[in-house]
Amino acid sequence: MQYPPISLYVHIPWCEKKCPYCDFNSYASSNIPEQDYLDCLIADLQIEVESVQDRELKSIFFGGGTPSLFSAESLARLLQTVAKRFHFDREIEITLEVNPASADQRKFLDFFHAGINRLSIGIQSFNDSSLHDLGRIHTSSDGASAIKLAQTAGFSNINIDLMYGLPNQTEEEAVSDLNEAILWKPQHVSWYELTIEPNTMFYSNPPNLPQENTLEAIQEAGLSFLSENGFSRYEISAFSQLNHQCKHNLNYWRFGDYIGIGAGAHGKITNKDSSITRYSKTRNPVDYLSASPCEARVNAFTLSKEETVLDFVLNSFRLTDGFTLDQFKKSTHLSPQDLEPEISSLCNQGLVLKNSTGYSTTTLGQRYLNEVIHKFMPD
Repeated sequence: MQYPPISLYVHIPWCEKKCPYCDFNSYASSNIPEQDYLDCLIADLQIEVESVQDRELKSIFFGGGTPSLFSAESLARLLQTVAKRFHFDREIEITLEVNPASADQRKFLDFFHAGINRLSIGIQSFNDSSLHDLGRIHTSSDGASAIKLAQTAGFSNINIDLMYGLPNQTEEEAVSDLNEAILWKPQHVSWYELTIEPNTMFYSNPPNLPQENTLEAIQEAGLSFLSENGFSRYEISAFSQLNHQCKHNLNYWRFGDYIGIGAGAHGKITNKDSSITRYSKTRNPVDYLSASPCEARVNAFTLSKEETVLDFVLNSFRLTDGFTLDQFKKSTHLSPQDLEPEISSLCNQGLVLKNSTGYSTTTLGQRYLNEVIHKFMPD
């Protein structure tokens, strides 16, 4: 059988401070067991090698937490180990998430020489008042400095991460953030709405967020601004210059396979019998560090047909181009008939558009994507 493309995700769960809006598996700590964790990542990786079926890695993504807190030497050691156990695509994308507060010229140079070729810089806003409200530990000048340091170090593939719908934010302030970002000429911008998630500090003590009509005005103005400045929207919250879409995230959204290593990392693997397995690793870093490699994978399960359809549309409908029926068949090993009757109902509601090759969400469907996805949830 023909297996889908495969990527590697590495989770490093520590931060200098936990942000009040963050629901990721991250932990504030000033005492990070870097070498012990690195040893566990390598042992974890070795267990996952068996699921690759000799495929080339298309991308590697270091996420967190704040993975840039780790030394370049540790990341280089891990990448060297990965290279010994996997084939690399000739144009492999290797991304590191960076917090401006931990930006350093020498460290960026070392990251670059370690083989990392893309940075995702968590700016969130260039407005100091907004950064304060978000509980960030960096300033707007730190953000600008981090971008400049990255470019000086040699990085030519940079994503700037921004949020909108911030506490008390106006339309003008949101567009000003975008304007400041594009002045740096990044190759990619992630621009997404702040949402209040359970188990966060904001959930128990909500800030004063903009009203719905303000949010709609911000989104409309921001989309127009990005388009006018050469950024193509290829996913709900992802915008890129020509040929600079994030390969790693595209693999998620196109229902590719990926290995997850590290505390709380997730993975998806297509098996030899065409079934699909999803799994996660034990979340707490202390438990992850104390587990044997074969015990780190938890919550592994094989997707049912209904779960496979839901999983596929959950990812593919995030893309502005949607998916083709040929992609659906190759990725899921199911029939297009398995999309019915939900897909026809969504077309009738004006949330999904059928074209000659497949389906995509309409502008209305993108705005109400949760309702689109909910349609496929098993009863």
